[in-house]
Amino acid sequence: MTSEIKALAMPKWGLAMTEGAVTAWLVEEGATLREGDEILEIETTKITNVYESPAAGTLRRRVVAAGETVPVGALLGVVADASVPDTEIDAFVARFQEEFSVEAAASAEAAGPEPRFVDAGGQRLRYLVMGDGKGEEGVAPLVLIHGFGGDLNNWQFNQPMLAEDRPVYALDLPGHGGSAKHGVVGGVPELARAVRDFLNALGIQRAHLGGHSMGGAVALHLAAEEPARVASVTLVCSAGLGHDINIDYIEGFIAADRRKEMKSVLETLFADASLVSRDMVEELLKYKRLDGVASALRAIADASFADGRQSHVLVDRLEGVGAPVQAVWGAADRIIPAAHARTVPAERRHVLDGAGHMVHMEKAGEFNRLMSDFMSMA
Repeated sequence: MTSEIKALAMPKWGLAMTEGAVTAWLVEEGATLREGDEILEIETTKITNVYESPAAGTLRRRVVAAGETVPVGALLGVVADASVPDTEIDAFVARFQEEFSVEAAASAEAAGPEPRFVDAGGQRLRYLVMGDGKGEEGVAPLVLIHGFGGDLNNWQFNQPMLAEDRPVYALDLPGHGGSAKHGVVGGVPELARAVRDFLNALGIQRAHLGGHSMGGAVALHLAAEEPARVASVTLVCSAGLGHDINIDYIEGFIAADRRKEMKSVLETLFADASLVSRDMVEELLKYKRLDGVASALRAIADASFADGRQSHVLVDRLEGVGAPVQAVWGAADRIIPAAHARTVPAERRHVLDGAGHMVHMEKAGEFNRLMSDFMSMA
């Protein structure tokens, strides 16, 4: 009967995560769970997120109490059919705890995916790939494109889950993350060419695209320019669908060089401002101090948001995109109005309550299901 017992283990969200704290259980022992039900909240040094049940069944045991911090891979709880005897649950927990160790978790972390670099069109780009190969025949890979000031880690709650069905690439655009900072010029069209060069460098002939904020406009521009190479486009709180933009956020991000300033700017991104952690603030300040970042961000902003408005509105090119397009938005987005989603047909737009501009982080489970289902039908 042990095959019917499922372990709930501490997930690994992001490259730097080594442990997490259980802040609250959302269900009691004995609760009947469906796959995808939210069962507990986990806090990392970067952000707090909800853990969803990977299996249906009964929550038979809560192993880690609220307030405890445990390593990645540690046993959090146990899901099993109600018919499984308690003695088997006890034996499963004991065996898991005996086999698990911090050293084993560290080894698993070391064996995990690491960012890679590729020369694409004369620029050195950093990317992270999860999932095997370039995809089975007929299964196109997914390429995730972050927004202004972001990097590949913005997809930490999405990439591992989406990679269960296909290879998923998250890249750093020029001027961002670990990619080249010098010589960055232009806005959306130039960044779209960099993504095209990335696809060429890796030999990816056709891909699904997921773009957040400015990355959405980049994805849409590329899909309009080279429709044969794009299987679908998911626009996440996307630029490119209207002129409106919170230019105070853009300018505030560029100007912020102190912790208090950066924290205030980042809080604008979330419906729940408490999600902005000290580590998140420090990491972005560290990035902004890198040589070449200031000039790169300034160049991209000047080309993309001249006069406080979006310069590259692509609504009139939607019909030229042969691939299906969907939009996912946070209802509380304070950077780009959720009303911009109305440019996409009603059956392919999703505005999620309780989320802001970072809807793919704040509502990761729902977002992942929407994106996975959409790609499977494309």
